[in-house]
Amino acid sequence: MIRQLAVTGVATLFAIWGLAAQAVTLSFFCITNDNPVDCGIGETQLATEVTSYGIGTGTDGGDQVLFTFTNTGSYQSTISEIYFDDGSLLGVAGLIDKDDGIGGDPNVDFSQGANPPDLPGRNNINPSFKVTAGFLADADPPAPKRGVNPGEWLGIIFDLQGTQTYADVIAELTDGSLRIGMHVINFESGGSESFVNNPVPVPAAVWLLGSGLLGLVGVARRRKA
Repeated sequence: MIRQLAVTGVATLFAIWGLAAQAVTLSFFCITNDNPVDCGIGETQLATEVTSYGIGTGTDGGDQVLFTFTNTGSYQSTISEIYFDDGSLLGVAGLIDKDDGIGGDPNVDFSQGANPPDLPGRNNINPSFKVTAGFLADADPPAPKRGVNPGEWLGIIFDLQGTQTYADVIAELTDGSLRIGMHVINFESGGSESFVNNPVPVPAAVWLLGSGLLGLVGVARRRKA
């Protein structure tokens, strides 16, 4: 119950602040740490932009969410598998890549499902990363060629559950109840590393606004009494 209230509260704050239908960019941290140089490359070059998608209007956006994965930089590395852990997502609606027909990256080709089926190094963080059934995708073979290399991108579209909104997804990415993991291969060292997104930072102004609104609610209740 407390967790649900927290999610609802953060979602409300984001909607009020005007972020509900705006893009949010996620950074990533390394969870395997097999090679500090490779980890640094991944943390510098990897990002995911989260945007509202699909049919719908208003501050809560559409009935879908688009996750756009980018590898921006000059150092060799390839996003080969992508995993999602929990949240308000209903299921993968589609992939935006080489063969989707709506302008995907011509060098990137992914399919739903992944091998390995779990994020490597998932137990290195607390709580451990648990892949939600069906919420995963990987590069078609050969992965170093069809994965997301520097300068390339991949889109994954998710349907939302029932009455859940884009604002709920952003709230879950803020409190950690929705997490994204990536397995990255093809570093120049020959190694691979796994990464998980950093939570969306909540600006102090949002919390101040939220505190003020809560105060107003309290005053209104006392007046009614």
